[in-house]
Amino acid sequence: MDKIVVNGGKPLHGDVRISGAKNAALPVLISALLTESPCTFSNIPDLVDIKTTFKLLRNMGVEIEGDSTVTVSAGKITASEAPYDLVKTMRASILVLGPLVARMGRARVSLPGGCAIGARPVNLHIKALQDMGASVELHGGYIEARVDRLKGATIYFDLPTVTGTENIMMAATLADGVTVLQNAAREPEIVNLADVLTGMGAKISGAGTDVITITGVPGLSGTEAAVIPDRIEAGTFMIAAGMTHGDINVLGCIPQHLDALTNKLRDTGMTITPIAGGLRVAAGRKINSVDVKTLPYPGFPTDLQAQIMAYMCIGSGLSVITETVFENRFMHVSELLRMGADIVIQGGSAVVRGVPTLYGAQTMATDLRASASLILAALVAQGTTEISRVYHIDRGYESIETKFSALGADIRRIKA
Repeated sequence: MDKIVVNGGKPLHGDVRISGAKNAALPVLISALLTESPCTFSNIPDLVDIKTTFKLLRNMGVEIEGDSTVTVSAGKITASEAPYDLVKTMRASILVLGPLVARMGRARVSLPGGCAIGARPVNLHIKALQDMGASVELHGGYIEARVDRLKGATIYFDLPTVTGTENIMMAATLADGVTVLQNAAREPEIVNLADVLTGMGAKISGAGTDVITITGVPGLSGTEAAVIPDRIEAGTFMIAAGMTHGDINVLGCIPQHLDALTNKLRDTGMTITPIAGGLRVAAGRKINSVDVKTLPYPGFPTDLQAQIMAYMCIGSGLSVITETVFENRFMHVSELLRMGADIVIQGGSAVVRGVPTLYGAQTMATDLRASASLILAALVAQGTTEISRVYHIDRGYESIETKFSALGADIRRIKA
C-alpha cells in the first residue's frame, strides 16, 4: 500500500485551489438515474469514491463520458441492483435506492459499507420509502424495494440525515403528490443537489432549511450543472495554515459554507480575510486552545473534528472536543498519541492538552478524515512521519500531497 512521508517544520505559503466536493458530487452524479436524458456535471473531483460511483452506475447500464466534466446518460437502465462488491467500500451507494425505486419501481441495494466511524443506519431511508407506499424488505444483506409509483407523504426524520434527506428528496421528485421532509438536513451539498434537480424540472422548495417540500412531476429532463467546492478540503487547508504558522490563499471556496470553522479559527488567533475568489488565511502569533462541539450544519462539521484536534494538540492550553454526530470517531487519537500528543478520551469528548512539540512517527490512517489529521500533525512534527493506509485519504482529497507540496511542505507519496 502507498505511504505518505512528511518532514515537518515548513510553514505553508501560497495559493491552493479547492476541488469539487465529494459529498456533493456523489448524489449529483446519482441523480442522473432519474431521467432518460443526458446530464452534464462539471467540477467533478478525481477521487476513489467518484470512480466507485462510476462503476456502480455503469453496472446499471449507465453511460459515462469525461473526467472533470462528466456526461451521464441513463437512457436505459439495464439493472436496478447495487451489488455488495461495489457498495461495500462506500456508504453513499445507498443513494441509488431512492432514484431507482422512483423511476423503475424496484431496487435491490446492498447494505452499505465505508469508513468504520460508527453506525449510520439506513432505517430512516427505509421507513421514508415505506411511508411513500413502497414495499421494503431485507434479504441476505440487501434492501429490496418495490412500488407501482411512490406517493407523496410527510416524512419526519428522527435525526437530520444528509444521505436520507438526499435519497428521499430524489425519490419524491417523481412521486405522485407532495412530499414534505421535516427535520431535514441543511448542508450545502443538499442545496446543490436540489438546484440540480430543479434544473432537471423538479419542483423543490426549502432546501437549506429543516423543512423541504417536493411536488412530484411525471418526468425529469437533462441538465447542466456544477458541483460546489469542497468545504471540508478548504477547512483542512485553513487549519494547516494555522498549525504551520503559514499564510495561504484558499481559492475557489465558498466562505459562507465555512462560517462555523472560520469563527472557531479566529478564536484560536488566526486572521481570516475574504479575498476575490476565496479566503486569505494567516496564522496568529500563538495558538489559543478552544473547545469544539460537532453538530449538523450549520454547526461545526464532524468531518473537520479530527483536523481541529490535531491543531489543538499544539495549542497553548486545554481544549475539549465533543463529537455528537458519529460514535467511534476518535480512532485517530491513538495515532496522535504516538506523535507525542496529550489526549484523554472521556465518553464522547476528547480532552486535549497542548504540547510544545509533536514528533515524527510511523502512523496508520484509520479513516478518511483521520488521514487528514495525521498529515496536519506531520506538517508540524519534529522529524519524519510515515502515514500508511493512505487509500483512505484518496477517497476524499484530490492530490493532497501535490497541493501541500506546492505550498512549501516537504511531503511525498511512496508508491507500494
